[in-house]
Amino acid sequence: MISRYTRPVMENLWSDQNRYNRWLDIERYVVEAWESLKVIPQGVAERLKQATVDPERVNIYEKTFHHDVIAFINAAGETVSPEDAKYIHFGLTSTDVVDTALSSLIRDSLEIILEDLIQLRLVVRELAVRYKMVPIMGRTHGIHAEPTSFGLKLALWWLELGRDYDRIGRARDMISVIKISGAVGNYANIPPDIEEIVAQKLRMKPAPLSTQVLQRDRHAEVISSLAILAGTLDKIATEIRHLQRTEVGEVAEPFEEGQRGSSAMPHKRNPVMAEQISGLSRILRGYVTPALEDVALWHERDISHSSVERVIFPDATTLADYLLHIVTRIMQGLTVNTKRMRENIDLTGGLVFSQKILLTLVEAGMTREEAYKRVQAHAMAAMHESVPSFKDRILHDPDLSQYLSAEKIQSLFAIEPYLKEVDTIYRRIGLLDDKEGE
Repeated sequence: MISRYTRPVMENLWSDQNRYNRWLDIERYVVEAWESLKVIPQGVAERLKQATVDPERVNIYEKTFHHDVIAFINAAGETVSPEDAKYIHFGLTSTDVVDTALSSLIRDSLEIILEDLIQLRLVVRELAVRYKMVPIMGRTHGIHAEPTSFGLKLALWWLELGRDYDRIGRARDMISVIKISGAVGNYANIPPDIEEIVAQKLRMKPAPLSTQVLQRDRHAEVISSLAILAGTLDKIATEIRHLQRTEVGEVAEPFEEGQRGSSAMPHKRNPVMAEQISGLSRILRGYVTPALEDVALWHERDISHSSVERVIFPDATTLADYLLHIVTRIMQGLTVNTKRMRENIDLTGGLVFSQKILLTLVEAGMTREEAYKRVQAHAMAAMHESVPSFKDRILHDPDLSQYLSAEKIQSLFAIEPYLKEVDTIYRRIGLLDDKEGE
């Protein structure tokens, strides 16, 4: 991933140096395991702690060998004695090291992402509680529907981010396996005990069964969980982008001191961070197809997945980390215009209360079909000409006054009924204690 969208924590994790260091750790753990089985002389593993890997030396060797693991073995081997170097990669095939290291790096990257999610959910939760009873216009198909609570929007995001957390947690557990089982996965040249010992050192588990590689449905699950997370973050960003539009003006992402919105128009305050989230989310979701394509490999393995994974795993996890960081920044600095929210509810002169009027007319004895026609006729007329307002048209309809008093009609244009069950919902989802809100 380009540096513009990479935070240092992920840059360091996915660096060549860190990857080779992880390979070297695994090689040393394997030697330690062989020593415990009294196959390799005691002391080799301790001396291998002095081994280092220079990525430049690996690159030089790879130009000759055209094989990165053999290049790595030679680069590491030249930093210790020949007698100790001969035990590096003893009994192993390349993917014993590469797949095990990749799983551990993915695991580590997902743990960073899970911590990011915890921080974002804390911020969203606080906002959901703060704006619990703030009314906002609910919209369906982009059109005013009925009033709702701004807190409910935020609570919905908090819940969905929780499902993302659980989903990615499951994917982390699924990928937290290793394979050190030889060229076709049957332990012909290395006993399962070695795998068990190395797994413990890496805080992982042996795969119950593998071929020359770990099976790529595990990896596809990781990418899929990150793609769904990207969908959630895009959903949040898209909502903020709409609510920041000039004609809506209900929320706005942070705009810092000295920031510029346009090279030509000084008045511009654009939702550029939210737009960036929407754009980068498309890239992250795009990694799902190649991840799924990697599941089907020839026989005990081919190498068609390798080049794909060198790109998608560093990029997908780096993007997820970056996106979570940006969404958290937006939510921490979100400008909320509650006055504009109320103005937008009133914008249509009461049209958004049409269902309350419809239902009350039916309860009062009018047929549903007749009530719907009368209310809809007044609504369409008010949309065409705002004076008189929808509310006034209802109040002054003599046919409707046979069913509803003026006082009753006035009461149907109140906001409070649309918020009366918000506490119930908050209790259901765990954002409100039983005693709160009473």
